[in-house]
Amino acid sequence: MCGGGRAPTMVRMTTTKPFRFGIVAGFAPDLESWTAQARRIEELGLDSMLATDPVGGLDPLTLISAAAAVTSKLTVGTFVLADPYRDARQLAWQSDSLHRVTGGRFLLGLGVGRPGGEGHAATLGREFASPAERIARLADTIEVLSERPDRPRLMLAGAGRKMLTLAARTADVVTFSWGPRTTEDQADSIVDTFREVAGDRDIELAVNLTAIGDRPSPQLARYTGIDVPQLVEEKAVTVLPENPDAAGETLLRWQQRWGISCVTVNSGYAEPLAAIARALPAQG
Repeated sequence: MCGGGRAPTMVRMTTTKPFRFGIVAGFAPDLESWTAQARRIEELGLDSMLATDPVGGLDPLTLISAAAAVTSKLTVGTFVLADPYRDARQLAWQSDSLHRVTGGRFLLGLGVGRPGGEGHAATLGREFASPAERIARLADTIEVLSERPDRPRLMLAGAGRKMLTLAARTADVVTFSWGPRTTEDQADSIVDTFREVAGDRDIELAVNLTAIGDRPSPQLARYTGIDVPQLVEEKAVTVLPENPDAAGETLLRWQQRWGISCVTVNSGYAEPLAAIARALPAQG
């Protein structure tokens, strides 16, 4: 369930974990379509539905409550909340409430905010400081969250040394936020940096995909300057083959190489991700 359940005990990070698959949802034109999406993700047998921040201008924690209300097993959470937008103690109250009312199905994904987040922060009357200052503030927020003995699981995403160090020391789930064109050899360096700090902590390791298959994505090309076919040609780790068997072989290799056990992708790829998830047990 990409981070569902209670906080883990401390065992070696090399422990093999079962694969879990989730959808990152960033569009909610109305409540009916949002809850229908949540039901569909659960029907497909996927493990989690994680909301972006914001979701088309809407508050993700409000929408997560609605998704939880219409599902029974689905892990619901955030990918990821921008810490600069929120007061730490209010967030601790909100996340504790979601943790309790969902019976532990809430996963709290936190981050320092995307580049260009200054505008939304200003509308909330919040400061959007330098990256280093935002990481320091995130560490303070995590300390506040950790004051509660029965807290939701915490997911952090990162690729730089400072963020990976914080994640290695505090998170239950870590998503490697490598760039779209990252290759397996380049990913090795990022994972090695993380493992140097994490030591023997039991951490679920995740990857958020850019795409599944090789069909062009005009939106991706517009925002990143590179399209899916080129990523496939460059053997980027952010794209899985659409063929479920080929994708399964890739995931098993990543699991052996890096310990990856959780895979997420945006909602446009829910159906192919579900097909990959169904095919994987036959290969395991």
